[in-house]
Amino acid sequence: MLIEENEVPADALPVEDFKAHLRLGRGFSGDSVQDAVLDSFLRAALSAIEGRTGKALISRDFAWTSAVWGARGQVFPVAPVTVITEIAMLDGEGGESVIDPTRYRLDHDTTRSVLRPRGPGLPRVTPDGAIRVRFTAGYGPVWSDLPPDLAQAVMLLAAHYYEHREATALGAGCMPFGVTSLLNRYRPMRLSVGGQV
Repeated sequence: MLIEENEVPADALPVEDFKAHLRLGRGFSGDSVQDAVLDSFLRAALSAIEGRTGKALISRDFAWTSAVWGARGQVFPVAPVTVITEIAMLDGEGGESVIDPTRYRLDHDTTRSVLRPRGPGLPRVTPDGAIRVRFTAGYGPVWSDLPPDLAQAVMLLAAHYYEHREATALGAGCMPFGVTSLLNRYRPMRLSVGGQV
């Protein structure tokens, strides 16, 4: 289970750039009336692209709880992970104990971030328990930190959502070809079972 502990802040979204992309009129007294709508389309596009790629685009904090754990290493559900804040063992009665940070390390990788042990292995999960990892993931806190092709994919998909906002007959999983082609190199490859390495 992966939970976002905070959302992308409004000032990290390129609403003004999106207006220019859509060629909306600017400089008028009511030109900010659509800002909330444009913000929602950018967030929807961001979420869809993160789901397709397994990447967190704008940095934020996550809590990941798992009952399945690899002793030699564990692949994070999103990348790129920049810092591990805490790892805690959870027991069946709701108790928790924090793991000493000297027992693990982070393999930094923009494609696949991996939690690795320092020593013989990562802590074992108890039969009725789980492990919770708190971490920060994303390319950076501001829009300009994104790779240009991912930023462009978000703009194109948000524009698609804006132009087809009344449509109800589009097929499930419909995504414009231009967006799909920009995302191809970021799509995750599944090489192991359960994220264990």
